[in-house]
Amino acid sequence: LQADVITYNAAACACERCGKWQQALHLLREMQESDMAPDVVTYSAAISACPEGGGWRRALALLAAMPQERLTPNVITMNAAISSCEKHAAWQQALQLLEAMQTTRISLQVITYNAAMSACEKGEQWQRALALLASMQELRLVPTTIDRKS
Repeated sequence: LQADVITYNAAACACERCGKWQQALHLLREMQESDMAPDVVTYSAAISACPEGGGWRRALALLAAMPQERLTPNVITMNAAISSCEKHAAWQQALQLLEAMQTTRISLQVITYNAAMSACEKGEQWQRALALLASMQELRLVPTTIDRKS
């Protein structure tokens, strides 16, 4: 029985959920070395796994590698990358990703703003966090209780 992209994606997602970032990245490399092409789900899982150990730099490197695979990041991929930046207080990179989402017209969600505001908070950039909250209101995104605590 031969594993396919769906099987690899399921395994990568399981690794991500269990905090096994090395295994998630290993699965991605294994796919790249075989005749199987990773897809957006594969990259999203690998990027999501990075906050656990690989860090925001690795997440951004994976994001940057997607065009080489002829893949376009989606809202899930971008939110995962912003969340990785948030975990490491990389507020400048989180804001750059948010701006890239606006430029490429990827849908901005409450979770996108939550992660970016949290990155700003961890980087002691409270003015920027307030500006993001104002942006949310302009876009008619309703802040949640968690947002108000950020």
